[in-house]
Amino acid sequence: MPAGSSGTLALLHTSPVHVPVFEALRDADHSGLGLRHLVREDLLARAREEGPEAVAPAVADALAQAVDEGASAVLCTCSTIGGVAEACAADLGVPVLRVDRPMAAVAAAADRIVVVASVHSTLEPTLALIREEAAGRGVDLRTLLVEGAWELFEAGDRDGYLDAVATAVDGVREVDVIVLAQASMADAAVRTTTAVPVLSSPRLGLRAAAGAIASGA
Repeated sequence: MPAGSSGTLALLHTSPVHVPVFEALRDADHSGLGLRHLVREDLLARAREEGPEAVAPAVADALAQAVDEGASAVLCTCSTIGGVAEACAADLGVPVLRVDRPMAAVAAAADRIVVVASVHSTLEPTLALIREEAAGRGVDLRTLLVEGAWELFEAGDRDGYLDAVATAVDGVREVDVIVLAQASMADAAVRTTTAVPVLSSPRLGLRAAAGAIASGA
């Protein structure tokens, strides 16, 4: 682990909107935890076009840069490339966590799960992660792609984006838990009226990363 890295968490984002979200969660839950943000919008753009594995070398380089700059752990906040990032951990010597794994672990305890996403490339990685966390237990997994929502996000219409996601979530029926597959969706949970539990990844993911640093994992 690089000298002077104690207590510093690097976050690999694919959108700058995540920076204030995780800063606020740190202030609320983990005061004293140092955060360093690395924003690489190009990684998601390319992963959507060519698949997550296409950006594996670039992700590895970004993570190595974070470690070189003193990170004692790295949290990837993008669900599309989270698995690729996680796979790099063995070569870096510090924990590399994907923000959605703790959320997936909670969801995998349910029987009927709907995964909601605004980007198609996020669906399969999230489904695979929930199946992994279910450890062979049969679960009923369904998906819901919120058409048009991502265009609102890209246009900077955050309220429109969150409202579109919340409206889609409220239309889900006959399910035990709803998973918001992307960190950008987290605030949609408070805009829903459904009685079904709605899971999002930022708070749970940051808690796991802070725990990894505290334990020296």
